[in-house]
Amino acid sequence: MTVTAEKQESTLVTKQGTTTIADTVVQKIAGLAAREVRGVHDLGGGTARALSAIRDRIPGASASVGQGVSVEVGEKQAAVDLQVLVEYGVAIAELARSVRRNVITAIEQMTGLQVVEVNINVTDVHIPGDDEETTVSDRVQ
Repeated sequence: MTVTAEKQESTLVTKQGTTTIADTVVQKIAGLAAREVRGVHDLGGGTARALSAIRDRIPGASASVGQGVSVEVGEKQAAVDLQVLVEYGVAIAELARSVRRNVITAIEQMTGLQVVEVNINVTDVHIPGDDEETTVSDRVQ
């Protein structure tokens, strides 16, 4: 019995050609999928969130969907790193499982890539009232 060593076909690499998916595509999918999970307040570290808050105040500027998301994309596989700001009171281990499952499902269904890992770095806990602006007094000086 002889075994032939054929190149294994996937949904992205076929006999008819190759489909390449840009890192930014996977980054956006992962960012949107992570934000869909209840208990995720935002993505990104403190600096990225501060820059996003400034960008939100500029008319016509749009928030970066890929903020807080790093990806490595190969021909058939992808790996994702997320920086997550969670809501206070949420069970972080369960939240991480839900985020990981949602991100993997979204990327695999939309791109055909196999997600080999989703690393989640919880950077902070959002406490309600933390992001409210202080009111300025209207008193005449």
